[in-house]
Amino acid sequence: MDFIDYYKVLNIPKTADSKEIKKAYRKLARKYHPDLNPNNKEAGKKFQQINEAHEVLSDPEKRKKYDKYGKDWQHADQFEGARARQSQTSPGAGESFHSSEFSGDFSDFFESMFGGHERAGRRQVRFRGRDLKAELQLKLSEVFTTRQQTLTLNGNKIRLTIPAGIENGQTIKIAGHGTPGVNGGPNGDLYITFSIINDTAFKRVGPNLYKNVELDLYTALLGGEVTVKTFDGKVKLKVPAETQSGTKVKLKGKGFPIYKMEKNFGDLYLTYKVKLPTQLTEREKELIRELKKIRTNGK
Repeated sequence: MDFIDYYKVLNIPKTADSKEIKKAYRKLARKYHPDLNPNNKEAGKKFQQINEAHEVLSDPEKRKKYDKYGKDWQHADQFEGARARQSQTSPGAGESFHSSEFSGDFSDFFESMFGGHERAGRRQVRFRGRDLKAELQLKLSEVFTTRQQTLTLNGNKIRLTIPAGIENGQTIKIAGHGTPGVNGGPNGDLYITFSIINDTAFKRVGPNLYKNVELDLYTALLGGEVTVKTFDGKVKLKVPAETQSGTKVKLKGKGFPIYKMEKNFGDLYLTYKVKLPTQLTEREKELIRELKKIRTNGK
């Protein structure tokens, strides 16, 4: 596996602090985001590298291991353990090794320590590949139904089934699609976090939806019918006379799909907002004054 210099990926010095790392990441992530570079494989590869670099350099422990062991930083603990065991069996061997003196890969050092080709009865050491993280941005209207999505990661196409009702910020695991293992070890996994952008008039809270519905003054006072758009259609509702602004109505089962529970939906909550008429004519004002007088004298 080729070495990727995460500092060069983010275009920052090795002395950069957490604020500089975050600022560089946000700038580059916006520039190379797949939504802004559709069908651009190079931009997609660059975006993945930017995410990897940020994941490692923004974590103090991971960064410390990366600075010492380079691309083999995930195997740092195994390396330290192996070096300690080697030191016990061959006194002085462990103490004489320094990372700055070793010019090859640490995976090569493991191989030489344990016999990469099973020489002298020694067994090759295998290590699991690194997990990868990615973000997938979708619209709320796109996750109302189960959909198929093809992702391109490091030149490989991954066909993904996204269940209806997936939540904003939710992460799913795609087994075996991380980096390759070392010395025949298993591949790492790919973790995809979803960023759901609301492109609708609804507010989503879990599987439930919320929406305001305007009522004209006359329908609110006298009653009538109103047609309301649900997420996937329309319904007609009867409005009782003297409906107050702020009245709430619940439509059972008209909300959002419940994740991985086929044909199960949340509820839709409507709030009526009474809209007062404007640009009244003199005749209309006269009638309202008359109504006011009737209501006042009646009391």
